[in-house]
Amino acid sequence: MKSILCYGDSLTYGANPVMGAPRHAYEDRWPTALERGLNGAARCIAEGLGGRTTVHDDWYADADRNGARLLPTLLSTHDPLDMVIIMLGTNDIKPFHGRTALEASWGMRRLVHIVRAYAAGEGQPVPKIIIMAPPVTAMANAHPEMMLHFSGEDAIKASSGFAEFYKRRADEENVGFFNAGSVAKTSVADGIHLDAANTRAIGEGLVPLVKQMLGI
Repeated sequence: MKSILCYGDSLTYGANPVMGAPRHAYEDRWPTALERGLNGAARCIAEGLGGRTTVHDDWYADADRNGARLLPTLLSTHDPLDMVIIMLGTNDIKPFHGRTALEASWGMRRLVHIVRAYAAGEGQPVPKIIIMAPPVTAMANAHPEMMLHFSGEDAIKASSGFAEFYKRRADEENVGFFNAGSVAKTSVADGIHLDAANTRAIGEGLVPLVKQMLGI
């Protein structure tokens, strides 16, 4: 059985866009939907943490949100891996981080390099890699503080560049690319997160690409 690490932020964790509502059920999270679609050919290890960035520190948080710093630990924890799927960047566009999709794409490139360096250091084959562009943010109806946290319309404009710049980095690095925004839409409840159906849709949408890249 193949092993796939699904590395991300609150969209991978399954955060609910409705204030005070519980985390999405296990079966509704996209790594679970992907595993279900692979029909037992692979297990998907969900490593999602709310607020995680590609390479930035977040000193407001009570846990380490720097994706570049934590990735080697998780690669070692779940070693050996056949594939690593990374969906990060939404938190990078906060005003106190990089703010642009371009800079987030550079952070994603750094994570690709970390995966490759880890495999080389262990003398192992490099896992297949997919970098995934998060859905575009939306203007929230019921959570104005979330919009302030992400800088409102600036975040929408910035996130609209994820697909373009992530595809460029994927082509440069010769890794897989998937645009989550092609199958999922952000909820207007908070403008950032996804409802259960859209969260599942990401995993379901990934199935053909993952099967192709892993030959399953």
